[in-house]
Amino acid sequence: MKILGLLLGGLLALAALLLVAGQLGFLAGKPPQDLGVRNGRLKPPSLTPNSVSSQAGSYADHPQRSGADIAPLPYTGDARAALRRLASLLETTPGCALVTQEPAYLYAQCSTRWLKFTDDVEFSLDEAGGVIHVRSASRLGSKDFGVNRARVEALRARFDQTPRP
Repeated sequence: MKILGLLLGGLLALAALLLVAGQLGFLAGKPPQDLGVRNGRLKPPSLTPNSVSSQAGSYADHPQRSGADIAPLPYTGDARAALRRLASLLETTPGCALVTQEPAYLYAQCSTRWLKFTDDVEFSLDEAGGVIHVRSASRLGSKDFGVNRARVEALRARFDQTPRP
């Protein structure tokens, strides 16, 4: 019984230490230096299962990872207005901070509530295709338990429900 108490105490101390480390920003990771649009594409998805990209299948020079594909966000009407609408949704998403807003590109950093793990989320306007491409990736670790996919799908649902100007 004493061993069980020591083990439980150790686990609680470890959880508290992780929480403090997260709140102090030690689990946020560093932002990648190679984000943005290059040759009409966002950065390829990670080789580990902690990212999604609507352009995952378009990288002939990049190894494919199953489960990285996600659909782009289709829009109707004015392309720039659609991207501004998406920017507004990002600004009102808890834990997300819009870092870069350009006429055809958005970049946001989204952090988890308690441990402050940070993910990088990018959007690129493809006017010819009538879609907004997306890439969302964790900075640390190799698994994200579906967080990036869930975030993009939640944004998609909100985007689809937001009235168009």
